[in-house]
Amino acid sequence: MPVFKHLKRMFTDWFLCGMLLATFLAYVFPHFGSTGGAMHAEWVINIGVFLVFFLHGVNLSSEQISHGLKNIRLHFMVQGFTFIVFPLIWVAFNKLLGAHIPPLLMLGFFYLCALPSTISSSVALTGSAGGNVPAAILNASLSSVLGIFLTPLLVSFVVGSGANGIDLGSTLLDLCAMLLLPLVLGQLLRPLFGRFFARHKRYTSIADKVVILLLVYAAFCNSMVSGMWQQQGTSVIFSALAGSAILLAIILWLTTRTARALKFSTADEIAAVFCASKKSLAAGAPMAALIFGANPGLGLILLPIMIYHPLQLIVCSVMAENYATRNREEAAAQSPAIVPAR
Repeated sequence: MPVFKHLKRMFTDWFLCGMLLATFLAYVFPHFGSTGGAMHAEWVINIGVFLVFFLHGVNLSSEQISHGLKNIRLHFMVQGFTFIVFPLIWVAFNKLLGAHIPPLLMLGFFYLCALPSTISSSVALTGSAGGNVPAAILNASLSSVLGIFLTPLLVSFVVGSGANGIDLGSTLLDLCAMLLLPLVLGQLLRPLFGRFFARHKRYTSIADKVVILLLVYAAFCNSMVSGMWQQQGTSVIFSALAGSAILLAIILWLTTRTARALKFSTADEIAAVFCASKKSLAAGAPMAALIFGANPGLGLILLPIMIYHPLQLIVCSVMAENYATRNREEAAAQSPAIVPAR
């Protein structure tokens, strides 16, 4: 039966098991993988992301990049969901439930909705699912740059002030170091190593998944070390968890339906869904310190994104596996049958 087949795959797939193990290890050894911990997660993940972008740069042809640049509808969809649809969903939630949720937590949900998309996990998940990687790279990086301006602007519509103080030069420098540099290096070395990596694409996929596992582990470790589970009441944590899960479910449904309504190819649908549904904790935490300053409720404001971030990685990783399986099945169905020679 399909249900038992799916359950069997969940318990035998090394990547899905790794997701569960990463969350368990974060609970048992939170300090090891937290920022500044013995694992030096910030450096390990940065190196992993650098490697992933380098491998994508080596494997990307100029035709793929050109195709990504020309896909205007996909770009508008991703950026529209990131900075327009997300905040509009919060407006609806605020009208329905705002009176029953603590104001700082509600502000935290709006901050979550105003954040840009992630870069590393969006591209890694798109690549592992067999999606349009050039489009994912372009949209994720564009979202991060736009977020420097649009996130504080959107927050100012709610809090009325505090939208200044973003260090644009430093942020752009970090983006260039983590995204453009390895991608350009990969492209420059493509004539030398392109064929080699094309023969070993399996290892590129493994590298993508390992980086995702590290992101999940580090995200959960930081959540544990922050002490938010001890500082906040159970009802507040439950509200943040339920709200994040509902928001993720709504946005994944909307992005999938919109991509199919626009008749995107499967590869473009994957890039659109994964880029348009993501929110960045890596950008959200430092930006919050600049936007909200020494607000004593900063921990509560950050709570939704701290829950949404690992949740989106887990759910979208399962979706990526399903997309990859579907792509393999479609490719097998389209391959001509081999007739044995007599």
